[in-house]
Amino acid sequence: MPYIPFTEEQKLRANNVNLVEFLRRQGEKLIPSGQDKRMASDHSITVRGNEWYDHESKEGGHAISFVQTYYGLTYQEAVKRLLDGEGIAYPQVEPSEPEKPKEFSLPPASPTMRWLYAYLLQQRFIDRDVLDVFTKRGMIYESCEKSRDGTKEYHNAVFVGSDEYGAARHAHKRGLYTQGNSFRRNVEGGDPRCSFHWFGNSGRLYVFEAPIDLLAFLTLYPEAWREHSYVALCGTSEQAMLWMLEKDPRIQRVVLCLDHDAAGIEATGRLTDLLREHGHTRVSVQRPEYKDWDEDLKALHGLPAQPAEQHPQLQAAELVCARIAVKCMDLKPDGAMQQVPHLFQCYRKCLKEKKLETAMDCMEEMAALSLLVTLRECRQLGTALTPTQGSQYLQSHILPHQNRMAIRNRTEEISAQLQTALAKSGAPGVRGEAEKREIASAWLELALSCAKVSVKNDADELKAMEKQKQALGMEMG
Repeated sequence: MPYIPFTEEQKLRANNVNLVEFLRRQGEKLIPSGQDKRMASDHSITVRGNEWYDHESKEGGHAISFVQTYYGLTYQEAVKRLLDGEGIAYPQVEPSEPEKPKEFSLPPASPTMRWLYAYLLQQRFIDRDVLDVFTKRGMIYESCEKSRDGTKEYHNAVFVGSDEYGAARHAHKRGLYTQGNSFRRNVEGGDPRCSFHWFGNSGRLYVFEAPIDLLAFLTLYPEAWREHSYVALCGTSEQAMLWMLEKDPRIQRVVLCLDHDAAGIEATGRLTDLLREHGHTRVSVQRPEYKDWDEDLKALHGLPAQPAEQHPQLQAAELVCARIAVKCMDLKPDGAMQQVPHLFQCYRKCLKEKKLETAMDCMEEMAALSLLVTLRECRQLGTALTPTQGSQYLQSHILPHQNRMAIRNRTEEISAQLQTALAKSGAPGVRGEAEKREIASAWLELALSCAKVSVKNDADELKAMEKQKQALGMEMG
């Protein structure tokens, strides 16, 4: 798009657009999450007013940066979209005084737990013995809260998390009604490190997204369950998991049992990396057969269960890397130092002209040539690998939680990697084993980055198609 000299007032207005209303008008479904709203299509992102935060990538900001990041637009394009909204005026966020943090307190308890037991036993199929253990300890109870006008009562299951001294510091509420959308919310003012958990003495910690999933898992695998430790993150933040590891040094093995959907797969990858950074190497993954452990329980009782979801990037990676392997058959590594820079310039030009299909062809050919150079260096070092084996390596190293950057934002990163690979390959003198390994590593890194770009593009197209299907299904319904 042509350069538009936006005024400072226009930039301020664009950055002050209410993201909650903006996303709703884009057809995005938003889920309450405390004072924030969480995107149903990407559970790691929360918005409040004109602010956003990605809990996985640990980045955030205001309206312009959100539209740039989430929709892959330039600064100019993002401002224009926020200003005119394609003919719709988006509401602005009114400036307000920062809110004081609310003091944490548990919701008032109902005199009985009749609704709680009926819901968890009959609707969720939780084992009674498992539930009894938690209710007798006050870790699960039924709340009874009145509406603001005092005319209605709301009953919720409350899952209590305590600190190391036994004092309640966190609570997660879940509605006990079976009609309409399920109500789920953390009680304000709680300490997220102390979410719903159980300490055992086996040295093994099982990690879940929600308390219901934790209970469903214990119902499915009840044998000696009290010996192990469990934690429900009440989302995908790592704070409660790290707190458990800090408080009990005996824990040596962590089993990630998050949802079998795109958000759960990304969170599992991110938490695995985080655990290894903290020195925890004994990390494994146990996924439910269906979308989550609660759905597995439903299926066990003969009810329709929501199926597991594969991550679009994992689907795309298989296809993209297979194409790269095929391209390797028709190419030679000898001309890579001349061909790859030319392909990169072609890629940048096509990207600017919005010729995405041609741009992705350039990326995949760059990946193939870079991979061939890597294989050549490996062969000279005494390790002979086929292009298929090389492409399988690329596929195994494309991890969705590490490939979230917008395609446009990867250009400079790839440019720097290309310059590094060319510099190492073009250095004069006889190369020893160490230099050859450095050359192979530089070209392999470039091949992987190029493959990631094409994978991200294909995955974004898959997600767009899925949204269209869902929209069409809603219209037909």
